[in-house]
Amino acid sequence: MLRRWTALFTGPLLVTRYLSESQAKMTQAEIAKVEELAEVYRERLHDLSWFMRTLNEHIARRANAEDEVRGRFWEGHFKSQALLDEQALLAAMAYVDLNPVRVGLAETPETSDYTSIQERVGGLPKEVTSEAGLQETTTVNDPGVTLDGEQLRPEAETQVLPQAPLMPFDATAQTPWAVPFAFEDYLELVDWTGRALRADKRGYIDAQEPKILARLDIDGKQFIGYSERLLKAFGTAVGAPASLASLCARRQAKYLRGIQTARAVFVAKQAA
Repeated sequence: MLRRWTALFTGPLLVTRYLSESQAKMTQAEIAKVEELAEVYRERLHDLSWFMRTLNEHIARRANAEDEVRGRFWEGHFKSQALLDEQALLAAMAYVDLNPVRVGLAETPETSDYTSIQERVGGLPKEVTSEAGLQETTTVNDPGVTLDGEQLRPEAETQVLPQAPLMPFDATAQTPWAVPFAFEDYLELVDWTGRALRADKRGYIDAQEPKILARLDIDGKQFIGYSERLLKAFGTAVGAPASLASLCARRQAKYLRGIQTARAVFVAKQAA
């Protein structure tokens, strides 16, 4: 845990000594303090707020250097929504992967830079930063923001760390830590949804609804209609009506924003 943390932050001198010297050279009080710090770091390393906090610093440093300004890159807080079930996971993944297509930065998902779908289909280069960008980052005369007495390491040091792989797909939905769909079905869904959202192709393309929609009881026409504003229609959680109702019960709340949207999108229409 200490090595993971100090790969990102300089860390206090006590931790540095612990990692470089034998414990026999340290007092019990010093070791106890290091163990206490390890628990703090453990909490921070799986805390979304800390992730956004450290991510923001590198982005802010680069953006400020390019614009020759100072200050925060993001003025407000990030938005976090819980995905309660497979339907919500599917909708959110497609929503994010199609963002570049919606705003006109890319014509197809596989040419959408910095998206998971591009990396999954092998279109993302191994080195996402150019030599010019690396030089610009390393020559910025900015000591960085100090967080709780510890300094975030420069991007040139942290970018060489191994990247976490994307979660695999599992069509059987038997692997708890995998995305519970077939990758081919997901590609078909993203392509189908993206074509329907293109400015020069407002209508549906000549294709049947992806199998994954029927399997998850998602109404395809409603999915297309809501896909541009889907996450905005929900509050702190996204999911099917039953999942939202269950969350209401656990929170002892009478209502959660998004119930009407969930009933419209995540409940398949009955055959006549």
